[in-house]
This record gives sequence, structure tokens and C-alpha cells, in this order.
Amino acid sequence: MMSTPAQDSAPRRKRADAVRNTESVLEAAKAAFAESGVDAPMRDIAARAGVGVGTIYRNYPLRSDLIIAVFRREVDATAAEAGRLAGEYPPPEALRRWTARFAGFVATKRGFASALHSGDPAYQSLPKYFVGTLAPKVQSILDAGARDSSIRDDVRAEELIHALSRLAQDRSVDTGEQTTRMTDVLLDGLFLCAPGESRN
Repeated sequence: MMSTPAQDSAPRRKRADAVRNTESVLEAAKAAFAESGVDAPMRDIAARAGVGVGTIYRNYPLRSDLIIAVFRREVDATAAEAGRLAGEYPPPEALRRWTARFAGFVATKRGFASALHSGDPAYQSLPKYFVGTLAPKVQSILDAGARDSSIRDDVRAEELIHALSRLAQDRSVDTGEQTTRMTDVLLDGLFLCAPGESRN
């Protein structure tokens, strides 16, 4: 028996709704974790997302499943931003703009601290995923800067990511303005000259 167009469109609508619900849940969880940590009540996350609590548990049976999904989503988005900026700006400007995006991620990541340092085996792979996903994209920017002599060639992406992470998490740097200023100081130490200029 052949299906009708209405019957064919129903599964597609359900899939589209499921995708929207998933994105809404992850975005809501990201905001809740940033504000209240990873122990934020599921009912609050559901209310933010405009879904029932059951919808969250159907997709993320354990709280750790949701935490991991949010973390990976943010890492992926931060890596993708590095790739986009590398295609639109000279290496120093791409790197400077990316560090601003990265600082926003680290601010969100503070909400994950209790989970990431809990010793729970569920989270053991996340630090490696964090560096392994970001480093290739950042290294591409550094390599492009080394080729045009605008960025020094003796710093690896992993080193830069760890340095930026420590700076953003430093409690002694207690305002966003201070963090931005110190990040600029760090980046200025990497930049050699404007793209296209020769290095002496």
C-alpha cells in the first residue's frame, strides 16, 4: 500500500520537532549550568527549553549524558568558530577574535567544574576531547601566521589553549575587563608584525 504525502510528511515533522527540542534542551542546559552549575534542577532546564522533563530524560537518561552533550556541543561550536574566522581574517585578527569566543566558552565551562573534577569515569574522556577538537583548528591559524611571519612559530596550539584556559579561570583576575586586557598582553607576545610584512 502506497503512503500518502501526508503520511510521508508526518515522520519528517516529528524528526524536525525532535531536532528543535534537542537544540532547545542543550541551549537551556548550557545557560542553567553557567548560572547554577551542573546540579541545576531538570525542571528548570525543561521550563527554559519549553519541553517536559520527560523529554529530557528520554534523550538523556542520566544527568551525565546531558552534561557531556552540552560540553561537546560547546567545544564543537568553539572549534568551528576558529575555522570560520581563519577563512575570513588574517591570522592575528582571526586568533584575537577566536580568543574572545574561547573566553565565553571557558566562562560556561566553569559550570562544569564540579563534574569534570568529580572523578566520575563518565567524564574522563572530556579533557582529551576538549584539546583534541580545538587544537587542530587553532594550530591552523598559528601555522598560517608562521607562514606569513605575523605570528611566532615556536608556540603550539595545545600550549596556547592551556594558557588561555588558566588565564580565564584565574580568580585573581576578577573582572571580564581584566581578563580581556591580560589576554591581549598574551597575544601581543605572539604577534610579530602585520600580515605581508617581513620579519627582521
